[in-house]
Amino acid sequence: MSFERTVILPVAAEVAFDLVTDPARIRRWQSVACRVDLRLGGEFRYTMGPGHQATGTFTEIEPGRRLVFDWGWEGSDEVPPGATTVFLTLEPVDGGTALTLRHEGLGPQQAASHAEGWNHFLDRLSRYATTGHPVFDEWNACPEPENPLVSAEASLAALQFALDRLTEADSTHQTPCTEFTVADLVDHLAKNLTLIGVALGLDLTDRPALQPEPRIASLAQPVLEAFYGHGLTGELTLGSTSLPASVVAGILNLELLVHGWDFAQATAQDFPVDPGLAAYVLGLAHEVIGAPQRASGSFGPPTTIAESADSMDRLLAFTGRFPAPAGQLSHA
Repeated sequence: MSFERTVILPVAAEVAFDLVTDPARIRRWQSVACRVDLRLGGEFRYTMGPGHQATGTFTEIEPGRRLVFDWGWEGSDEVPPGATTVFLTLEPVDGGTALTLRHEGLGPQQAASHAEGWNHFLDRLSRYATTGHPVFDEWNACPEPENPLVSAEASLAALQFALDRLTEADSTHQTPCTEFTVADLVDHLAKNLTLIGVALGLDLTDRPALQPEPRIASLAQPVLEAFYGHGLTGELTLGSTSLPASVVAGILNLELLVHGWDFAQATAQDFPVDPGLAAYVLGLAHEVIGAPQRASGSFGPPTTIAESADSMDRLLAFTGRFPAPAGQLSHA
């Protein structure tokens, strides 16, 4: 069986092609994270939502006209990598470009679930192509994470949404981390992601000249992919310290989610986080943050907060922050 749908995008075919092949643009409507090697035989890996990774290989590429790739899901027995094929065709029409997506090789049950998914993402693509502004994807809310890597992907989705809305003028704004401006905090986050990447055996290149969102995304994607390959058992050497991999995963969650809130707070943004995700990361924080971490200055003492406070505010208080509405900056 197959799924097919056509949407009209109010952009030229060349722009439409970029929307479906450029990682920075794909992240605005389709994926949390993505790796794209756009050449014949090149591979892609899309985190379509927390815990859901699609992979495949490009088999036909005609810029501005056509894109064909095989498609499957990591860890799936029903639709494993290479099991199905996706065809994208682009045709100029009055007012823009007709993009047709056809997904072939699906069984009846998989055809129904993929139709739901493709309709969701094609609607998001149409909205983004029309407005130029991304909208946070409610499918990334992740109220019940299965494990710390899934919660890290959901945390990354929230962080990247905040980073994408930063402007050059925001770079000097003070963040809730009193020693960091927004620009400083981007550098800090990039450094810590690189350290986690080194612990996972990666040789990452930080590119400070990039805008904050693509800079952090280009580091976070390989870190998460490598973490999936390593798993949550065993030890990792973070800097000069050997730690359980599960603890390093907890650190990664805090880096992504709490600093995401820091960026949003410093720039008067809303920060869309599901209470279930925040509660899960709070549980990880209790495994990561102890007296030595507070004594070193990595985290301040926990701040007082009502027991009835929501889970995100309780997480922030546990890290030493003072939760406050966006734009009302308080310093830990």
